Amino acid sequence: MPVLEAIGLAKSFCATPVFAGIDLRLQAGELVALLGESGSGKSTLLNCLAGLDEASAGSVHLAGAELGRLGESERALLRREHLGFVFQAFHVLPHLNVAANVGLPLLLLKRPDPQRVQAMLDAVGLGELGLRMPRQLSGGQLQRVAIARALVHRPALVLADEPTGNLDARNASAVLDLLLEQVHAQGSACLLVTHSERAAARADRCLRMTEQGITALDLKAQVLT
Repeated sequence: MPVLEAIGLAKSFCATPVFAGIDLRLQAGELVALLGESGSGKSTLLNCLAGLDEASAGSVHLAGAELGRLGESERALLRREHLGFVFQAFHVLPHLNVAANVGLPLLLLKRPDPQRVQAMLDAVGLGELGLRMPRQLSGGQLQRVAIARALVHRPALVLADEPTGNLDARNASAVLDLLLEQVHAQGSACLLVTHSERAAARADRCLRMTEQGITALDLKAQVLT
C-alpha cells in the first residue's frame, strides 16, 4: 500500500480551477520532486494532500486513511502522527532553543524523548547546538533544524515546500543531501516541491505539475551532466 495516494484530485476557487486531474502515488522510502511554475497550484496541492484544505474533487489516502472521510480533529491527529513538514521559511519558534524546536512533534504526541531529539540533531550535524536559540543560527542551520523537526517522530510522509529556496548553492546541496539521506534511512515518503530542476534531479523520481495534471520527467541525464 502506498504511503500517499491522490486520485483525480482537483481544486477550484470561486469556479476558477487551480489544478485538476492529479493522480499521485508515493511509496515508503522514496523522495519525489514536484516541479511547477509559480501559480501552478503546488502549495495548494500540498495543503490538500495534508488535509489542511479540502479538494473540490477526487480523494486522498494517507497512511491507509481517506482524508475526505475524516473530521477536522481526526485529520489533525493524523497529521500530528504521520506527517512532517519542511518549509522554505523554516518556521522555527524563536522563543524555543534548537532542541526544543526539534522535540516539539514528540511533545505534541505526548512522547517526549530527549535521546531521540539528540540523535536527530547528531544526524543533521547540529549535535552540539541544542541549547542555542534560532537567532544564533545561519540559514542553512535553521533549515537543518526544520528537517530534524519534520523527521524526529518518524512520520510516514514528509512534505517539503521549497526547502532550499532561501539558501545559497552550497547550503542547498547540503540540505538536499541530508533530506535524501534521512528519508531513505527512516523509510518515509517525501514530496519535495521545488522550482529548481537541479534540485529535482537529485530525487528518486521527478514530476512536473501543470493545469492539466502531473507528468513524469527524466532530469538526471540533462541536468547532472
